[in-house]
Amino acid sequence: MYTSFIKSFVILAGGMLMSWNTVSAQQKNRQLDDYITSAFAQNLGLKQQNFDLERSMFALKEAKAMYMPTVSLLGSYTKAAGGRTIDVPVGDLVNPIYTALNQLTSSNKYPQLPNQSFLLNPDNFYDVKMRTSLPLINAEIRYNSLIKKQLISSQQAAVNVYKRALVKDVKTAYYQYYQAMQGVEAYKSAMILIDENIRVNTSLLKNGVRNGTALLRAQTEQQKTSSALINAQKNVENARAYFNFLLNRSLTDSIHTEGLAIADVSLVPDTTGGSGNREELKQLHFMKEVNNLDYKLQRSNIIPKLSTFIDLGSQGTAFQVNDKTRYYLWGVNLQWDIFTGGKNKFRAAQAQSNIRSAEAKIEETEKAFQLQLTQSYNNYRSAQAACSSATAGLSFAGKYYRDQLKAYHAGQLLYLELIDAQDQLTSARLRMADAQAALQIALAELERNQASYPLSN
Repeated sequence: MYTSFIKSFVILAGGMLMSWNTVSAQQKNRQLDDYITSAFAQNLGLKQQNFDLERSMFALKEAKAMYMPTVSLLGSYTKAAGGRTIDVPVGDLVNPIYTALNQLTSSNKYPQLPNQSFLLNPDNFYDVKMRTSLPLINAEIRYNSLIKKQLISSQQAAVNVYKRALVKDVKTAYYQYYQAMQGVEAYKSAMILIDENIRVNTSLLKNGVRNGTALLRAQTEQQKTSSALINAQKNVENARAYFNFLLNRSLTDSIHTEGLAIADVSLVPDTTGGSGNREELKQLHFMKEVNNLDYKLQRSNIIPKLSTFIDLGSQGTAFQVNDKTRYYLWGVNLQWDIFTGGKNKFRAAQAQSNIRSAEAKIEETEKAFQLQLTQSYNNYRSAQAACSSATAGLSFAGKYYRDQLKAYHAGQLLYLELIDAQDQLTSARLRMADAQAALQIALAELERNQASYPLSN
């Protein structure tokens, strides 16, 4: 009976150790990469970033459209009565002449005409025209288009910044879920050992070999471990829900961890690349270029604005359309701001201040990223050491428990000492789970600070 129990324990412990078997981190975990790809496609926060990028692209198209001609249909109709008039003394001018002619001809062929009064406001008058306008010289349109291009590049960098943070979050959540699962397995393994101890002690008590103290202690350990197992299962559910939230899936969807690639504790990551590839720096450089273009924009007032237009239309009364009402009108508009009270000068000074501020921000960010990279590398090396220690500790705890179990069955050990060895084994398994997860999370943080994960995957 004891031999079979020891054999089952060795198989169980061996399976536990094999579950933690490390492989090279260079061997990619395809399942995790698939989850990251799914997060790129489904994450709601990333979708918002892509919407902002789409809006920036439409803004650039709008800026380019300013170069194109604008065609507008304009029309008006007026009906008027009263108001100012123009008096034309037609009768006073013509009637004396007509009177003389009537006297000479002894007839009334030439009637008397009244004076005329014309309303200044057009009455029953329409004006319909098609106006086409085109900018010929306008520096503001050019610089506005260039600024919009830089803002697109900046927003693309912002999307990649979010993607890199998402990669780290997905990996962290994935390994936290794996850690929680290993915690459950550790407590289940402990429950198997406790159940076997209860079975053995029950049998010994029935046979009068032992008293009931050991059985009561085993049952107490069973209750304590059962409570810890329930808490561990709760941690699994919480970790699963957070991981699925990042992927915008149902919070209860299953997560596959088969074939999980655990980083080799002897792996030395490449840190020669530094943090120069960080999209945050690229984003700051793009914004600096925006400020440079804004400065040039404010200085462009010395360049005159020139545009042209042509009107094709018809105007007349009572909606008549004929050769007399149709017309065209072509012209050129020139605007040259000679004096603006220093408005553009002060705007240019603000742009220069923004440029200097951007340069200082870039320098500060570069140093901050270098600090982050150094700290994350040190954290990774510390996690490596902790993982190596946990691996050795698990091996020692397993051997210690087996030795104590043999001594207990031989009647050479108190049950309290066996319980202590069992607790040490369970604690070693939990430390192993924590150390492995911490190593993977530290590696994900280092990868984030180096901006080394291929976003095109």
